[in-house]
Amino acid sequence: EGISVYASNEFDGARLNDFKKVNDSTVEVLISPENTPINNSGYYAFKTWSSTPKAFYYKFTYPKGYKHRYIPKLKTDDVWSVVDSSQIIKNDSAVTVKINLTQQPITVAAQEIQSSKDVKDWYTKLINGKDEIVELDVFGKSPLNKNLSCLSISNGSTKGKDVIVLLTRQHPPEVTGYFAFQSFMQTILNGSELSNAFLKKYHILAFPIMNPDGVDLGHWRHNSNGVDTNRDWSLYNQPEIKQTVKYIHKVLKKNKSKIILGLDFHSTYNDVFYTNKIRKETTLPNFIDDWFAGLESNIPDYKVNEAAGNSTKPVSKGWFLYGHNAVGITYEIGDATPKKDIELIGRVSAEQMMKILTQ
Repeated sequence: EGISVYASNEFDGARLNDFKKVNDSTVEVLISPENTPINNSGYYAFKTWSSTPKAFYYKFTYPKGYKHRYIPKLKTDDVWSVVDSSQIIKNDSAVTVKINLTQQPITVAAQEIQSSKDVKDWYTKLINGKDEIVELDVFGKSPLNKNLSCLSISNGSTKGKDVIVLLTRQHPPEVTGYFAFQSFMQTILNGSELSNAFLKKYHILAFPIMNPDGVDLGHWRHNSNGVDTNRDWSLYNQPEIKQTVKYIHKVLKKNKSKIILGLDFHSTYNDVFYTNKIRKETTLPNFIDDWFAGLESNIPDYKVNEAAGNSTKPVSKGWFLYGHNAVGITYEIGDATPKKDIELIGRVSAEQMMKILTQ
């Protein structure tokens, strides 16, 4: 009304539930989760513009019991940036963000948008020209008919080779974990001497987007059925997990092979590796200690933050341990860890993994 400020949520990865004028300089942005109960990961994404250039205030509101979590990222002219803290006004738990508007729509999002199409574009480019070592398997469909894909990676035959499983994007907003996965994958496929030796010896199954429906719907945490897929690694009620597990088991059976390591890439408030306490009986009893030591000695001023516990919930890390006697790690990157740090951690953790396993 009279302020000529507009917003849109019509794109993959959007989340904007209401947009109301407060006064001539402020709108209220209402963000609700897909369903509850749910973790406090108030994801949002919308495009906004104005008929005349102006500075404008966006007041974020969430349902009772939930609060603002992510520092806004802005996309203008195809480039993402993080909103400067001077543009953020906090009043108790309410957060208001000042944005300079023009007629050109700006995307405002909790994290950079990496839709299922963005993910596909990335891995298509990554594996281009690497047909001899990477096979793209579409092994299933999500409830909304989006592809469930796996990159099967090996130098030479996969018969009898120990398997390493990498997965990410079970939880849609956890984009920093996905960036670490990207860096990890680029390192494994960089054609180095280490990578070649490693891929002659091992078979990697990498799942670049486990929850494409939730990602494209702009969900806080769940799939299109309103369920956390990382609580389904035992009963397999959710089609995404059911089909993934079936596919992995089929590969293991066909190749007479076993899983030795599973890494599930996520994001949380700060960088942390969630590990299982049980290690002695696993196929790689010393891997975690060696790997963390390798990270600390190859990343300047880096200290691994490890939280060890044996999974009581049906999460992937417990599935690797109890189902396959393999080392299972939930690899968590902080919500606000800078991209260059993520790239470094991703690269070094892949290099150290390959070094340890090819020795």
